[in-house]
Amino acid sequence: MSSAEIIAALAALETGFVAEVASAASEEAIRLAQARYLGKKGKVSELMKELGRIPPAERPAVGEAANRAKSKIEQTVAERLAGLDERSLSDDLARVIDVTLPARGRPLGTLHPLTLVRREIEDIFLGLGFEVRTGPWIETEWNNFDALNTPPDHPARDMQDTFFVEGGRILRSHTSPVQIRTMLAGPPPVRIVAPGNVFRRDDDATHTPMFPQMEGLLVDEGVSFADLKGTLLHFVRRFFGPKMGVRLRPSYFPFTEPSAEVDATCYLCSGNGQTDGRACKLCKGSGWIEIGGAGMVHPNVFKAVGYDPRAVTGFAFGMGLSRMAMLKFEVNDLRSFYEHDTRFLAQFR
Repeated sequence: MSSAEIIAALAALETGFVAEVASAASEEAIRLAQARYLGKKGKVSELMKELGRIPPAERPAVGEAANRAKSKIEQTVAERLAGLDERSLSDDLARVIDVTLPARGRPLGTLHPLTLVRREIEDIFLGLGFEVRTGPWIETEWNNFDALNTPPDHPARDMQDTFFVEGGRILRSHTSPVQIRTMLAGPPPVRIVAPGNVFRRDDDATHTPMFPQMEGLLVDEGVSFADLKGTLLHFVRRFFGPKMGVRLRPSYFPFTEPSAEVDATCYLCSGNGQTDGRACKLCKGSGWIEIGGAGMVHPNVFKAVGYDPRAVTGFAFGMGLSRMAMLKFEVNDLRSFYEHDTRFLAQFR
């Protein structure tokens, strides 16, 4: 191409760009057109590749024409963007707003399902004369294990099961240390429930490294295993329904003797083991659901806190609040309670 032809082509690009962006309705469209003309591979750059093929004496005129075309395109871009801003402002000012209309309300939050379950269980035992007690998360091994008759070689004390922290202390693996602290603080009678977070090395669909637990303790003269069963039966009927029952299966816990696993009648199938002719999905056809552990306080625990096991007896029980919430609300995955999904939490208003 000759210099005259290049200069004419640059002038045509100016005119073409102005016409192209005249109808552009957004900043994005204008910027894309600018890139097509002034980009590294744009129309102006491609045209300027012809500069090396014309005589040196004619190149200044071509360069001047190229600068003029670039300036015109950039000026047009600035004017069109300013015009879009003015139009947007004008549209905003022209919009009719009724300032007397009520504002949009924010949706109300709700208590977390684990909090709802904890409060419900607390209310049930407060009605029986129990007090609510709490304790620290970081505990001594004596409060968490030794005073609870847990021997040094017990598997629960292994590093793979317990979180150890600096200073020879641990993250409590149950809320039973609250029972120890309460008994050390004063003589019987004692009637408490102890809710709180506990920590164990578990992490799957039904276990988490941290989870809330609720334990109970009653110590007085003449407390029997029948008192324990009656208390648990009252709780189950208040929590799951008036027709529910309890079943105690022999078990072992270092801090109670005798010890038992506590089952409640499956509220979904009413203990029949079947729903709609199929095995109940909650109890797997057994008619029972496990809710925790319990037993009579071991004499060695009383000795550790200075109580006379010949003068008093007592019972203790414990349950995971997460499991109780899963049963109460029929939630399949424990982790749903900790993912903070507002769509999930909004179901518990």
